[in-house]
Amino acid sequence: MTASYERESMPYDVVIVGAGPAGLATACRLKQLNSDISVCVLEKGSEVGAHILSGAILETRALDELFPDWAALGAPVTTKVTEDQVMLLSESGAKRIPSLLVPKPMHNDGNYIISLGNLCRFLAEQAENLGVEIFPGFAAAEILYGEQGQVLGVATGDMGRGKDGSPKDSFEPGMELHAKYTIFAEGARGHLGKELIAKFELAKGKDPQHFGLGIKELWRVPKASPGLVMHTAGWPLKENGATGGGFLYHLDEEQVVVGLVTDLSYTNPYLSPFDEFQRYKHHPEIAKQLEGGERIAYGARAIAKGGLQSQPTMYFAGGLLVGDDAGTLNFAKIKGSHTAMKSGMVAAECLAAALSRGEAHTALADFEQAYKNSWAYEELHTQRNFGPAQHKWGNVLGSAYAFIDINLFGGRLPWTLSDPVADHACLDKAAASAPIAYPKPDNKLSFDKLSSVFLSNTNHEEEQPCHLQLIDSEVPIAKNLPDYAEPAQRYCPAGVYEVVEVDGKSQFQINAQNCVHCKTCDIKDPAQNIQWVVPEGGGGPNYPNM
Repeated sequence: MTASYERESMPYDVVIVGAGPAGLATACRLKQLNSDISVCVLEKGSEVGAHILSGAILETRALDELFPDWAALGAPVTTKVTEDQVMLLSESGAKRIPSLLVPKPMHNDGNYIISLGNLCRFLAEQAENLGVEIFPGFAAAEILYGEQGQVLGVATGDMGRGKDGSPKDSFEPGMELHAKYTIFAEGARGHLGKELIAKFELAKGKDPQHFGLGIKELWRVPKASPGLVMHTAGWPLKENGATGGGFLYHLDEEQVVVGLVTDLSYTNPYLSPFDEFQRYKHHPEIAKQLEGGERIAYGARAIAKGGLQSQPTMYFAGGLLVGDDAGTLNFAKIKGSHTAMKSGMVAAECLAAALSRGEAHTALADFEQAYKNSWAYEELHTQRNFGPAQHKWGNVLGSAYAFIDINLFGGRLPWTLSDPVADHACLDKAAASAPIAYPKPDNKLSFDKLSSVFLSNTNHEEEQPCHLQLIDSEVPIAKNLPDYAEPAQRYCPAGVYEVVEVDGKSQFQINAQNCVHCKTCDIKDPAQNIQWVVPEGGGGPNYPNM
């Protein structure tokens, strides 16, 4: 057993939390600007890319700026989009939307179909070649604050604690990483980013952030057509009053990506995003694309889709929020890697300048103007009304508005739509909602949750404190069950939450070992009673090629 629980510390100029596209772009750009800046990246996954999940179609604009010779360096960006389809689905039919009527942001000329996890592995290699220290398997669990409230760094989580929190024989205390500036690049609904937004009131005067739950599978299909991109709207979500859309991308090596994004503003508590996705694959237009194929991977992740109206102030004393920790995804494009990377690159330029002036732990207010001067901000501003229009009028009318706003007026219409109701506040009561009977999986196109989680390679050390914390343990059964039929049973895409009967009484059961770190529970719980915190470093999914 460790003799002392005092934590060791390591000093850096910059500590970055999260080895996604935003965090790695920040690290690489910093070292390009000044190789003497000491940079550390913490990644909670067992390896870089283990927790990365995205569509993904890449617009290479930020990558072109960061590494102009990315192709020669061996970047895993090789499958160029060759065919771009947008389909409106009914239950058994499909209508292709003419290209001229598709909102400009959804056109994919010049883009690539990629594995974002593999791109992050490539960026990590470049970062390490530049001298960045990357620590996978170490989860940033705590923010370190100074006497004036400024951020001084982070501490990694303890390893080897039992379920009750007591140290086991294998106990190792976490380590403190002290930094002149700390950059938070955790992705959508980052748990430390959430704390910072609340502490520094960074979202004051903004719309609440809005999210979609993206569920994705990777298939091996002998008849794959590399370069084919298909986006869909309408069925099945529209049938149950929800919005969102599906996607299907053909990669190389007989790989096909299929997925469904369900906006978490849905109202029916009986809706299950997982089961909607399983239904989606049975649509004739989708099923024919998967014919003769084999499902080889599964995953789920929330995406931040509120746009500029929901974007918090990104700077505070001692650090910055970048990427989807700040909601930089462009929902109109259904892409965020390029804008996330650009936000990190702008951050790096501001950080390098501040460090050259000898500053530390200050609020980098100049970042705000630098970000507003960037093409990433300009892009998000042009397309700012897409998401609110979708929520307000649905996919079809919302897209029609987007065509007028973006295609005809270039995003310069003199108003900004608001979307002021948080996703968790959108649920109707169960008594006023129609239960949804989902078909049983056929184990050919559709599957159950547990077999799906198995394909995500999710693993957690079972003897550790539960990382899905209830503020009030009574709420799930006393309030959420009678009011909303306890929707956690359905909105979680990994079977983490169950209501079970024990001695004739309902009990709320948390199967934390199933958690794929999608963050949906932290977002959608109507009582905001579930807090997602990091488990032991290295736990969670281990996505290959996702």
